[in-house]
Amino acid sequence: QVQLVESGGGLVQAGGSLRLSCAASGRTFSSYAVGWFRQAPGMQREFVAAITWGSATTFYADSVKGRFTISRDNAKSTAYLQMNNLKPEDTAVYYCAADKRMSVLTTGTYLGSWGQGTQVTVSS
Repeated sequence: QVQLVESGGGLVQAGGSLRLSCAASGRTFSSYAVGWFRQAPGMQREFVAAITWGSATTFYADSVKGRFTISRDNAKSTAYLQMNNLKPEDTAVYYCAADKRMSVLTTGTYLGSWGQGTQVTVSS
């Protein structure tokens, strides 16, 4: 299993952009699908986006389609989440996760560990 560390969060005004990074340790990152999730205060953690190991397929929650883009650089063992046109309702702690099966990430059945996440706050 890979270990993941999220970074890149911050405070941004509505309409602004942020790029989150998910850095992986281990040499097997390229064989894992990667997903981004978020958890707002008092809410359950929810799926945001996922990408297959070779970047051939991406999948997004309806709430972020057209605004967020997930990508990865296997040479750098890093995945990214480019977030544009941010809205106050995007405020949350964002987490990344990796699994050999994309479906585990997109169907909410991921049971692995979570990192510390990175806080994204969007002001109105």
